[in-house]
Amino acid sequence: MTKERAIPTSRFSRFAKLGSMAGKVAGNMLVSGAKGALKGESWNNKNLLLQPKNIEHLAKQLAHLRGAAMKLGQLLSMDAGDLLSPELAKLLAMLRADANPMPHKQLIGVLKTQWGDNWIDTLSHIELRPFAAASIGQVHHAVTEQGNKLAVKIQYPGIAQSVQSDVDNVMTLLTLSRLLPKDLDIKPLVAEAKKQLLAEADYQLEGSYLQRFGSLLANEPRYIVPALYEQYSTKKILAMEYVEAQPIEELDSLTQAQRDHIASDLISLFFHDLFDFKLMQTDPNFANFQYQIASERIVLLDFGATREVPDKLSDGYRALLSAASNNDRQSAFSAAVAIGYFQDDIVDSYKNNVLDLFMLACEPLRSEQAYDFGSSDLAMRLKNAGMAMSTDAQQWHTPPVDALFIHRKLAGLYLIAAKLQAKVNVKQLFQVYR
Repeated sequence: MTKERAIPTSRFSRFAKLGSMAGKVAGNMLVSGAKGALKGESWNNKNLLLQPKNIEHLAKQLAHLRGAAMKLGQLLSMDAGDLLSPELAKLLAMLRADANPMPHKQLIGVLKTQWGDNWIDTLSHIELRPFAAASIGQVHHAVTEQGNKLAVKIQYPGIAQSVQSDVDNVMTLLTLSRLLPKDLDIKPLVAEAKKQLLAEADYQLEGSYLQRFGSLLANEPRYIVPALYEQYSTKKILAMEYVEAQPIEELDSLTQAQRDHIASDLISLFFHDLFDFKLMQTDPNFANFQYQIASERIVLLDFGATREVPDKLSDGYRALLSAASNNDRQSAFSAAVAIGYFQDDIVDSYKNNVLDLFMLACEPLRSEQAYDFGSSDLAMRLKNAGMAMSTDAQQWHTPPVDALFIHRKLAGLYLIAAKLQAKVNVKQLFQVYR
């Protein structure tokens, strides 16, 4: 387990932490720049900022802050990395690792606040050392008085109160570093990041999504959604059934058929979310999907990033995917316009490049046989196409925020399918929605 570190809880202490971080990075840049000048080298802000020691320091400090600071880095690196500079993507990608767990004293303070001074009597047993830690909270094993095993997610202190200031401070840091293209309007993404982070910090809201998905998938034997234990849950504590399963990314001994079924079931669920449920868990993190080898069922975890899908968006993507599966660019363009993808001032070359990306992303839907994700270089081709767009200032454009979350989920599922070296007949899965 990673070493414990107390989390700054007040707005001032969190701002001071960011200020200290910026000062140390600036100092490193100044020293390295001066050394380079003595050797006759020209000053380059970007190169100086991206020294290994600076990248490591930025990542460690943002991970220490947790919450919005770390989550924004994850959102930007996963949602917009291909549309931003490779340097920024490199820096932000380091924030995908687990955070440091909070010390016992801080943990007990949260338990007392949420469960009262007699918190120790709430359950038969709770492990004080977490078995998982991430950006918003950490997860502990627990047992009820009746002997039921629970997974209890406990939120880091100060997270919800610091969302606005953390996001603003991190964006200021990124802007001053000049790693964000000055012509890119990232305000909609930043505003949505704040809204999404506030929602994710509300564990009662996540609990309601957990129950909704449990109900929607109650008759689906392929999936397991842990049951919510409302009597132990609060706005900052989420108690749910602990389900024995293994992380998908650690399953090396599965047969080809099992790997194919897992990837197929996850992509099938994506279509259910988008077109049937109009409700999507948008975080494709590998850790959110586990597998029971004996029952061959997928365990679905972490519904904090769940989003409602408006009818207009669902209908737009049905039309877009149908057009792309038929290689019909004109209909795909009309669907993208209906979704709200193109603004009036967008140049035609950008529109064509975005359509190229859509058509490329839908390549699996045009395959008559099971698409071989393991041997495909689709992810690399998508990345290269996105990077080619980022080199032209006229093509820096922020897509509709809802679309970003949908794309994020689909891209993540493609990566999982590739990791599993799975073969999936995606066209057949989508056929029912055409």
